[in-house]
Amino acid sequence: MPWSWRYEKTDGTPVEAPGFGEETWTTQADAESWVGENWRSLLEAGVDQVSLLEDGRVEYGPMSLHPEGG
Repeated sequence: MPWSWRYEKTDGTPVEAPGFGEETWTTQADAESWVGENWRSLLEAGVDQVSLLEDGRVEYGPMSLHPEGG
């Protein structure tokens, strides 16, 4: 099953992230590694939080991209 991230505003509204397409990964670990490497760029692109999807079903989230206390 493919894994993907849904990009969202703070209120849960889906948002486009310029420069980031609808990428998919074959494993949850690969998807989590990717967001761990790219969360700052996503935040700069206007994404406030993300939800991890497995084949379109929410596995977990939303997860804020903002640093704690920020």
